Amino acid sequence: MTVTSDRGAAPVHGSLAVYPGTFDPFTPGHRDLVARARVVFDRIIVLLAVNADKRPTAEATTRAVLVRDAMPAAWGNVEVDTWTGLTTAYCLRRGATVIVRGVRTAVDLHYEYQLAAMNEKLGIQTVWLPARPQLAATSSTVARAYRSAQSARPSLNADD
Repeated sequence: MTVTSDRGAAPVHGSLAVYPGTFDPFTPGHRDLVARARVVFDRIIVLLAVNADKRPTAEATTRAVLVRDAMPAAWGNVEVDTWTGLTTAYCLRRGATVIVRGVRTAVDLHYEYQLAAMNEKLGIQTVWLPARPQLAATSSTVARAYRSAQSARPSLNADD
């Protein structure tokens, strides 16, 4: 939610939103979403969700450092944290009223709608931000596959 003044949109005073994900890796699309969300909300927490069903390439604390390093120092209203458990439980614990999610495709929207309905029943609203078209094609899965292919590729300068 924003209020409009003669200078444009400004975040509602005291608003706190949580942007959860595994962020494995943290992509330019994730960073762009944080950049846009941080001007809508007074504060935003980028929450690295620890999910036992997923096998991340790095521990949550390592990923949290990488996410923090991707944020400009001037983004003082952005915090990075880790959490094991339901995102809604984290939101309630921290006093956040909104979960921010990015949507790249209609398939994403269908999945996110189901999550949003559950989160609303638990007392937390969801706000979706569409991915910018130039960033929509890159998911964390694609980024991991590319990184893996690059590391498996033989060096062009190898002395054989």
